Amino acid sequence: MATFQTRIDYNDFLRDVPDFPKPGILFKDITPLLSAPAAFDASIADLCDLAAAYKPTHIAGIESRGFLFGAPMAQQMGISFIPVRKPGKLPWKTYSCDYELEYGKNTLELHTDAACAGDRVLLIDDLLATGGSADAAIQLLRKTGAEIMAALFVVELDFLNGRKKLHGTPISSLVHVS
Repeated sequence: MATFQTRIDYNDFLRDVPDFPKPGILFKDITPLLSAPAAFDASIADLCDLAAAYKPTHIAGIESRGFLFGAPMAQQMGISFIPVRKPGKLPWKTYSCDYELEYGKNTLELHTDAACAGDRVLLIDDLLATGGSADAAIQLLRKTGAEIMAALFVVELDFLNGRKKLHGTPISSLVHVS
């Protein structure tokens, strides 16, 4: 696991939203982080610090909030960005993977030529909960022949044990919620 020194207490920029998107779910909202330019900039810088140790050639972001962090990281690091999207959003040949959420099912897709053997890909998303979407994204990226270096998250809900679903992929998160 990569280590870093955080620039900010990100807990101050998370909001709990009860019963969203369905009753019984306590949603961790990152909108306050996105609304605070200095905090958002710090999160990108901290994620880039974590990413640097893995020497990635590509950053893959999971739709949609993974795009908010992954694209600026890729730009700052001077590497490629790979969008991992919901069905029907990519205009080229795709790989597809179904997965389960803590509140339903979904599918992710990836262009078949998004990466290739020899590429070193880092996966980025805003939140690791049960690990379903991250696991699906990793499965898709592996189909390209790329090496998955690590998965980085802004928030990790430790009590849902999502990292177990990622089968040994190195994981780092800016915030851990017990």
